[in-house]
Amino acid sequence: MKRFPLPILIFVCLFSLNISPVHSQLIKNAGQFIQAAFSDSAYSVSAATPDSLSARERFIQDSIRIQELTLQVQEQKLNEILLRSELDNALNRNQMADSIRDAEQRRRIDSLRALTLGVPVIVDGDSLFTLYAERGGYSALDRAEMISRIMLRIGTERSLSRDSVYIVESDGASDILYGGRVIVSISDLDALWLNTSRRQLAESYLPVIESKIDDLKNEHNIFQIAKRIVLFILVIVIQYLLFKLTNYLFRKLRRRIIRFKSQHLRPVNVRDYELINTRQLGRILIFFSNVLRWIILLVQLTFSVPILFAIFPQTERLALTILHYILEPVKMVLHSVVDYIPNLFIIIVIWLCIKYIIKGIRYIAGEIENEKLKISGFYPDWARPTFNIVRFLLYAFMIAMIYPYLPGSDSGVFQGISVFVGLIVSLGSSTVIGNIIAGLVITYMRPFRIGDRIKLNDTVGNVMEKTPFVTRLRTPKNEVVTIPNSFIMSSHTVNYSASARQFGLIIHTTVTIGYDAPWRQVHQLLIDAARSTPGVLDHPKPFVLETELQDWYPCYQINAYIKDANRLAQIMSDLHQNIQDTFNEAGVEIMSPHYYAGRDGNASTIPSDYLNGEK
Repeated sequence: MKRFPLPILIFVCLFSLNISPVHSQLIKNAGQFIQAAFSDSAYSVSAATPDSLSARERFIQDSIRIQELTLQVQEQKLNEILLRSELDNALNRNQMADSIRDAEQRRRIDSLRALTLGVPVIVDGDSLFTLYAERGGYSALDRAEMISRIMLRIGTERSLSRDSVYIVESDGASDILYGGRVIVSISDLDALWLNTSRRQLAESYLPVIESKIDDLKNEHNIFQIAKRIVLFILVIVIQYLLFKLTNYLFRKLRRRIIRFKSQHLRPVNVRDYELINTRQLGRILIFFSNVLRWIILLVQLTFSVPILFAIFPQTERLALTILHYILEPVKMVLHSVVDYIPNLFIIIVIWLCIKYIIKGIRYIAGEIENEKLKISGFYPDWARPTFNIVRFLLYAFMIAMIYPYLPGSDSGVFQGISVFVGLIVSLGSSTVIGNIIAGLVITYMRPFRIGDRIKLNDTVGNVMEKTPFVTRLRTPKNEVVTIPNSFIMSSHTVNYSASARQFGLIIHTTVTIGYDAPWRQVHQLLIDAARSTPGVLDHPKPFVLETELQDWYPCYQINAYIKDANRLAQIMSDLHQNIQDTFNEAGVEIMSPHYYAGRDGNASTIPSDYLNGEK
């Protein structure tokens, strides 16, 4: 067994007592020294055995060795002092660098504080504190959401035991924990944003978090849940009773309306026209009562549904969202209506001005149409269409003035719809516009008036109606013919009534008489037949024209004047009948159509009644 000198053991013990504050390099040197001492001691013991060395020699060797160890210890202490000095210098440099870094961060934070809005940590509607800095790759917003979720999860746990909230210090952070779970981790940067220390900031957050967790625990205990369930059922029952009461009251109202309709309601008449009878009026009242009932039911649901969702904390936010969705459109509409009142007054003023201007123009047009007011070169039948044109232009001018004051007129959607409608009208209205222009031209050309008998191409009839687009004729056979105005402009029109009113309309028909009849007699017979025809004027007198001299007979054309063009067909029929009677009575044969008879005893073409003197 090896024996170590006593001084070495004492040195080792003393050195081991002071090793804790020494730098790692000093420990390494001391270890090397002890190893060398052990090796030298072993060598000396092995070199000089007790048998070969005397006690004095051993004492001298031990003294020499102790002096060597003393020198080495002094050398190690000197090294320790040097190492401590270097360590202190390094710590001072680190502290100075940390101070510079902290000062730089403070300056940067001070410059950002006025521009940076903190993110509040909101738990169950309460704002607990505000975060500004990011940590661990999470932004302040992410940290706030994580803290809120953790606290809500802790607060909604229904455990019987409650843990305490406490702070745990770690390297570079102060963690606030509850039941072993970290709620928030506060860094030095968080403290710099609030101009405080990390520990003080954590201690200021601690009671706030603890109080909120207690509130959440109290709010989510079994008793509160049972109370909310009872309240939920109570609201449903009340809403059900309100539904029943509303339906009952409106059923009574319906019965009252039915009784009121049968006893007191009277039809709505406009002059002699029954606009709405009592049955229709009763149905209208019942319809509006049903609409009112549904509105009341919807209002009840509007208030009851958010109340139901607001009973439970989990759906309270949804209740607020539903209430916001319901009330926000109503509030927006009310604000829009209030803000639109000035524009509405401007629109009403413009409308009233145009309305009374149109009334004045209508009065003047009526006076001209009734020929009470005469304007040189302006015909009475122009009054009504001219008024319609002026009224259209005034209404167009009114719309152009009102358009900027209409709600949404400056929006892109409104303008896009206006452009689209204008494009559709411009692409599809070329024929319509052509008919309108033709109708205006026809109006001021005055080729016919309402009631005139006209001939348009092969169509003969009386003008029933003139519109900006078409003209309608009624033929003598009571056929209604609709003709586009553009077609009238491109065709020729014969107006019988206009000629009859001004000069007298000349009707004519042609008969052929044989050469054996004296032409003077034929003329007189035709004139007599015309004069005996109802509707033929005595003045100017009827006259006869000999239009042709055919191979077998000459052609005689009787012409007579009439004033009533509407009886043209009847007058012509009467004229033809009278011609036959007159010629038959005079014994003159009518050779129309071609008629050939040899005078060798054949019968005459005159009816036997006339030959026997019965006519």
